Amino acid sequence: MSFEAAIHAQAIEVGRLSLEMTAAAGSGHPTTSLSIAHLVTVLMFDTMRWSPDYPDYPTSDRLVLSEGHAVPAVYAAAAKMGVVFGKDPAKRRKLTVEDLKGLRELKSALDGHPNPMEGFPFFDAATGSLGQGLSVAAGLGEAARLDGFDRRIYCIIGDGEAREGQISEALDYIADRKLTNVLPIFNCNGYGQAGRVSDQQSAERLAKKLEAGGYFVQTIDGHSPDQIKRVFNTFAERQSQADAGPMAVVAKTVKGWGCPSLHGGGWHGKPASGEALQRAIGELDERRVELTSALTPGDVFEIQPPPQAPDEAEPAGELPSLSETMRRMDMESVIHAGRLATRRAYGIALRALGGINDKVVVLDADVSNSTFAETFAKQNDLADRFFECKIGEQNMISVAAGLSAAGKIPFCSTFSKFFTRAYDQIEMAINSGANIKLVGSHSGITLAADGPSQMSLPDVAWFRAWTTMKDHRGNPGCYVLQPADAFAAYALTGVMAEYEGACYMRTLRADTEFIYSDDQVFNLGGFEVLNEGRDVVLCAAGYMVHEANKAIEMLDKAGVSATLVDLYSLPFDADKLLDVVAENNGYVISIEDNYGGGIGSAIADALVGSGDGFTLEQMHVRHIPKSAKTPEELLANCGLTAQDIVNQAMKVLQVV
Repeated sequence: MSFEAAIHAQAIEVGRLSLEMTAAAGSGHPTTSLSIAHLVTVLMFDTMRWSPDYPDYPTSDRLVLSEGHAVPAVYAAAAKMGVVFGKDPAKRRKLTVEDLKGLRELKSALDGHPNPMEGFPFFDAATGSLGQGLSVAAGLGEAARLDGFDRRIYCIIGDGEAREGQISEALDYIADRKLTNVLPIFNCNGYGQAGRVSDQQSAERLAKKLEAGGYFVQTIDGHSPDQIKRVFNTFAERQSQADAGPMAVVAKTVKGWGCPSLHGGGWHGKPASGEALQRAIGELDERRVELTSALTPGDVFEIQPPPQAPDEAEPAGELPSLSETMRRMDMESVIHAGRLATRRAYGIALRALGGINDKVVVLDADVSNSTFAETFAKQNDLADRFFECKIGEQNMISVAAGLSAAGKIPFCSTFSKFFTRAYDQIEMAINSGANIKLVGSHSGITLAADGPSQMSLPDVAWFRAWTTMKDHRGNPGCYVLQPADAFAAYALTGVMAEYEGACYMRTLRADTEFIYSDDQVFNLGGFEVLNEGRDVVLCAAGYMVHEANKAIEMLDKAGVSATLVDLYSLPFDADKLLDVVAENNGYVISIEDNYGGGIGSAIADALVGSGDGFTLEQMHVRHIPKSAKTPEELLANCGLTAQDIVNQAMKVLQVV
């Protein structure tokens, strides 16, 4: 077989189908698709070890398309190969060329950008928000190494996309971790959306940057089948070399390859139609005649199948109680002290989970001695399942998405404040259906001395938005959890591990008194009534439960009977909470140590939805806080002390 001619023939067909499907959709990026047509063809038809009948098989090689707008090229190749697709695994069928006409339609699995949850399991994660795919590939590489799978992960990245800081984070991470099973492939076609890319992202400059970062770099013609195959063979060979470092490919390509009429910067995101489409297809036909004359009728590709996957191990048992785990860790004196920070309880839970479930992995962003994720990392038999991501939260979240796609249960730890840097990555992970667990320590204003640069203040409102919608599985997009004591934090960590989907838990820096015991059961969507009254309901979570508890005692002395609800989960059982409020004359006060839009807004939605008459007062942080020596000073400064709660309750009751 003439390999060169056969690849050209398939790449031209991929290009033609990309033109036709984007024209039918009325939108899309055919010129970028044309620029990666040869790379995709060599990978999918020749280099990758995988099966079109089982595109998500656990041991198969993977392709992460970081520049997700070029996805028509992958769809086209998949249609030519009959790749199986569909949301329901029991009803999947082979993709056909006819299916490509449904690109970007509401009912189609062929979304505008890659997303496995829409029914295209060839992909591992949703991409399209640029700069995230290489981190996902790193997560897949970590999982493969952990499982002992000889998988190779290929990631195609745009040259303009390389400007994103997360690409640098991922490159550093891959080099740090010596992930020689991950191959970054930079598609250098010279154009972004508005015009040419910066000289800083030129093929030559990218190659120098990669070399300076410790990569073995190969620069190739991205439309030369022989050069592409040769460089992929080199990558495969280096995997067996113990002293090999990471490798990267810089592929010089042409945006709109094969169609001179579509060259330049004016065609990004613009499908050709009418005469322009016919002209572009005619130009491709001319290249076909020029480049495929050596083909014979018997020329076919043979795909190497992946090795058989071993059977998955089941969890070794149930999570032991916090008291039992602490006794095993020689921490019994702490139990008797009656106080423990929820962040420490989280670390203890991680170690216990690691011992019973080998799918649990832990990632941290250079603060593991503050989040107490180090409790997991310091256990010798768990250390290889701990991934230090350094100061790179965006990379950490996308690495976790890759680990999740490979069947792991990743817990990501950092300060709650620093998750705000990765909101986009978290959203894309949720879109991907990633089974990620996010745990932020040092939450709220009670951090005190470190000041607002370290305090998480808008985080509850942002994460709470995900509680108001359903994910692809029909569950809340994300659960928001705020444990008030160590028993709650420990138990909820275990609950998160059992749940398939995204969760965000806030933990505290300060030690807090025990409220619960080993016998308490916590559920996603639940809450706990800590004190039953008849006049007014106080709804709080986390640290503010303790402050509200003080207020309960003060109100009782003033002759006011107040109910205290630990609203540790968002969303919560709205009907059950409404019943509690109704039993207290319809009066409720929400109390939280962050900006508004969190618990108070969630309660407000429930009250409005009921249609009944209720009175709600929201207490939350209403100005930018500053440093203070103690949590008590900050609470007073923000009007959130127990006395402030008492005053608000009296005000509400005097309204009657």
